[in-house]
Amino acid sequence: MSASFAQRTIGEIAATLPGATAIFRRHKLDFCCGGGVSLAEAATKRAAPLPEIEAALAGLAPSDAALPQSTAALVDLIEQRYHAVHRRELPELIALARRVERVHAGNPDVPAGLADLLTTMEAELSDHMAKEEHVLFPMMRRGGHPMIAQPIAMMRDENDDHGEHLEAMDRLTHGGQPPEGACNTWRALYAGTRKLAEDLTEHVHIENNILFPRFVG
Repeated sequence: MSASFAQRTIGEIAATLPGATAIFRRHKLDFCCGGGVSLAEAATKRAAPLPEIEAALAGLAPSDAALPQSTAALVDLIEQRYHAVHRRELPELIALARRVERVHAGNPDVPAGLADLLTTMEAELSDHMAKEEHVLFPMMRRGGHPMIAQPIAMMRDENDDHGEHLEAMDRLTHGGQPPEGACNTWRALYAGTRKLAEDLTEHVHIENNILFPRFVG
């Protein structure tokens, strides 16, 4: 069983084995931006228990909740499930973060700088999603374009930046775990950042490991 997973890339496993992403998130293995390395290498980097991860992967049952097979339907899913949700949820997260930082400024656990980080993420995601919706995705819906590799490369680079922002958010929020005695606003903020991290990680994974390889190697 070890050989069947250890030398496969983490991105390929995530893309083909439903349920694998939840296991990778639990062990903090980067399957979106860092999806090109083998599972063994990713586990070593995080000091994660490879045999335990492989056993969990081996125990995954086939799922009917597969992603759409057609490119047009997959692009529709990205726009509706991820782009629209990011646009709806980030402004509220920024407002919550500013309130927590202001009200709890004297608390050593306060996530100082989180509101500014979320503001940066909102601006960069807005630009990223607009370029996809107005340039890249129309090309894909038409079946491709001789110059499609260039915008895909740009989107991959920007997805790497999103991954770095998620790592910074994880550090600021201690993995999205509020401190003892945190107020409801603080708890709501961290529940929202945890959801953002899951959504954006899945969003990047679907693009980098499933959608983009349909057009470029």
